[in-house]
Amino acid sequence: MTGPRHADRPPHTTATPAQSPDALEVAPGRAREAVEGWIPELASESDLREALEKAFDYRGDVTLTTKDGKQLEGYIFDRVSGPTLADSFVRLLPKDSGARVKISYSDIVGLAFTGRDTAAGKSWEAWVRRYWEKKSSGHGNLSIQAESLE
Repeated sequence: MTGPRHADRPPHTTATPAQSPDALEVAPGRAREAVEGWIPELASESDLREALEKAFDYRGDVTLTTKDGKQLEGYIFDRVSGPTLADSFVRLLPKDSGARVKISYSDIVGLAFTGRDTAAGKSWEAWVRRYWEKKSSGHGNLSIQAESLE
């Protein structure tokens, strides 16, 4: 025996498209900007913060110039954005050594996207398009193995 039905609620409710699990699991990706070779102007605190966020998302090396004139080239693998520039920092894997370096935002006076974007043109869609172009042109011995990044 089942309990009484509530008049204010239907016996079975389907989720709206915005509430369906499939819709919730698929989020739009972030568009990548072509920043390779870019040297942003760091005129304000917000300019510096925005440029360092892009540097963190960048898949290549950057060159940071500090207040004391040092230039450090490497890959930014971590960052912490605090309430002030002195409380914020990036962590960099220098190109010429394995030692990790922590640099305060307040010490950075210059930033350049100097390294090659290692993943540029390496999207899944680009790979599938190249695969089908090769296959339709009669190239033999096609493989689904990933291409070398170098």
